[in-house]
Parts: sequence; C-alpha cells; structure tokens
Amino acid sequence: MKIGIVCYPTFGGSGVVATELGLELSKRGHEIHFITYNQPVRLELLGNNVHYHEVNVPEYPLFHYQPYELALSSKLVDMVKLHKIEILHVHYAIPHAYAAYMAKKMLIEEDIYVPIVTTLHGTDITLVGSHPFYKPAVTFSINKSDAVTAVSASLKEDTLRLFDIKNEIEVVPNFIDLEKYKHHGVTECQRGLMAKDNEKIITHISNLRPVKRIEDVISVFYNIQKAMPAKLMFIGEGPEKEKMEMQCADLGITDKVVFFGRSNEIDKILCFSDLFLLPSQTESFGLAALEAMASGVPVISSNTGGIPEVNVHGVSGYLSEVGDIEDMSKNAIYILSDENRLKTFKENARKESLKFDLHEIVPQYEKIYEKTLAKCLVL
Repeated sequence: MKIGIVCYPTFGGSGVVATELGLELSKRGHEIHFITYNQPVRLELLGNNVHYHEVNVPEYPLFHYQPYELALSSKLVDMVKLHKIEILHVHYAIPHAYAAYMAKKMLIEEDIYVPIVTTLHGTDITLVGSHPFYKPAVTFSINKSDAVTAVSASLKEDTLRLFDIKNEIEVVPNFIDLEKYKHHGVTECQRGLMAKDNEKIITHISNLRPVKRIEDVISVFYNIQKAMPAKLMFIGEGPEKEKMEMQCADLGITDKVVFFGRSNEIDKILCFSDLFLLPSQTESFGLAALEAMASGVPVISSNTGGIPEVNVHGVSGYLSEVGDIEDMSKNAIYILSDENRLKTFKENARKESLKFDLHEIVPQYEKIYEKTLAKCLVL
C-alpha cells in the first residue's frame, strides 16, 4: 500500500507513535509518505519506502494567523496525485482530519477517492476538541473519517461522551519497539555519570506542561530523597521549567535534580532508572510510562485516563488519585526500600510492556487499512 501519514513532527507522543508506525510499515513493504511542516524528530531514515514532504505555509499580510489547514489540504491533494497515495492516516482530529477531508473532497472532483483513517490521541479530544469553538469541527472531522481509532478505551469513552459521534471507534493502543529497549552496548560504568552507586535514580519524561503536574513529581521525589539517597532526572522542555527550578531551589534539592532537556537518548537514561513518576492530571494513554516499563522501570502514577490500561496496580507499579502526593511517596519508598522487591517490580514492568510491542499492534493498523480500502471499493 501507498500510505500518507499526517502528524505533528514533535517530541509529543502522537508524533512519536506516528513516526514509528510509518517506519515499521515501511519495513513491512509499504510505501510511506510523511506530510507535515517539519521532518518528524524520530524520522531518521529516508529511502525508497520512506518519504517526507514539507508543507509550506506562505505568509501574507492579509492573514493574522497563517492558514496551515489550507496549505496542508493543498499539499495532500498534490501528493496523492503525484505519488498515487491510496490511503491517508491522520493523527489528530483537528487540524489534520479536517484538512484531509477537504483534500478528499477536492480529489473527488477529479474522480480520485482516497479514504481517511483518523487516530485520536487525546489533546485533540479532551483539551482542544471539547472547547465550544472547536466542537463542531471535531465532531464533523471524526464523523467524516472512513475509519477512526483511539489509543485507549478511556479516550474512546471520552470521545463518545463529549461529542455526537456516529462513526465506530476502534481502540488500537500505542506501542513501542521493544528491541530498542534491550540496551545493547550500554555498560554499567555509564550509570556513574548520572548518580552514585548508593543513589536511586528517579525519572520523569514529558513536555513539562501544567497537565503533567510537575510540582507533584518534585514533591514526591522530595519525600523519596528524605528516606534514601536519590537523584531525579527530568527529560523534556516546556512552560513549567522555570517554576520547577524555583521549587527545587526552595526545597534545597537543586543538587539532586538533573535537567536533560529534549533528548533522543531516552532509552539510555531509562536503562539506569529505578523508578518512573507520572502524576499527570490526565493522560489519554501514558506512552512515557510504557517506555519506562519497557526498560524494566516500575511506575508510580495517577489513575487517570488511559494510564491504568498500561500501569497495572501492584504489578508494574502503583496508581494513586490525582494529587495524592503522600500515597505516591509511600508507594515509591515501598518499592525502592527493598532490593528484591524492586527487582520483582522491574521484571513485572518489562513483562507488562510486552503487550504493547509494535509487532503486536502495527498489524492491527494494517487490517484497518485493508478493511477501509475494501469498503471504499464497494462504495
């Protein structure tokens, strides 16, 4: 199949999953065309089966905000015609599904029919889509898609609750390439660059937005380091960073916190981590938690959204109510305070992650493509 993939080319979960999906599909013999405004951050391989097409948005004094949806729709039309793309897989209802539908209508005028598969990732539904200004556009985009998937059962339920959806929504969870988390070539001596032998390594990965409740990450770590020697590793950049640094300074733990910023070496950092913290206000899935579990890192998290579908309470880690710092701290210290217990949780985390290996999930998308194409041929 010739598949066009539209996503945000950023460090966010949706962009990462879309890129990994495209790369794996290319290995399975499909021709993949990424169509977006920048090359996706994890798209390192371009070749015969993987292509990238940049969406340029011309600047006109007339527009206060440049019309990206219009530029994307036009680019999709051009790329479908030029490369004979058979199906479009768009990640996010707005603006991507909306733009894809406009491209589809333009192509129909030329007797070209390209079906749209839309994957909902969370922010497009729970934060942006539920805003009254966007609700009609999101509803329209989902209902006009030829197939719709959501990355968790929780997100599917939220979508059906918030919008008047007529389309069927199929749950296809996020995934990771477990092969990348076997840490080939990583040596124990490298751990010494991050922490002392007697220090536990606690990690958090996110875009540092308020919804991630970064203040809770620091508060839980503060309690952990009072109970045992520990270091906290932050991976990511975002609007909460300055506030985080001030909180660490106020608590007197600046020397125990390391800020890595954006990193393409997440797997190497997780390799030496003992515990992962994810106390988010909401998560449609919890991809960062899954990445940690794949590295054998137990997770202390909130019980919101799709996280309980990934982090199994009492097995791969523990779940707490949003904002319950004391419970999270107690559970974290419980896991870390006994080496045999920590080893068991690490092994369990790795086992739970096997359910989400890309070799288990990507074929589900292939079946959806095939089913969608077959249905459109009948029409």
